[in-house]
Amino acid sequence: MGNSSGKTSHVSAESNDAQKSGKPLKPCCACPETRNARDECIITKGEEHCGDLIEAHKACMRSLGFNI
Repeated sequence: MGNSSGKTSHVSAESNDAQKSGKPLKPCCACPETRNARDECIITKGEEHCGDLIEAHKACMRSLGFNI
């Protein structure tokens, strides 16, 4: 989870871009890095082995204002 700080700054940039354009950020477009890592882990290892990535994605989504 040490990589989450780098992801957070990138996510903040995405959030700021969405706010500047006036369009709300959709859940499907938010946090692509954490989502992709989570999905790849679940596909290859199974959900029970990916708790840290699942939680990282939830934290990213919450940081953008989504109620997860």
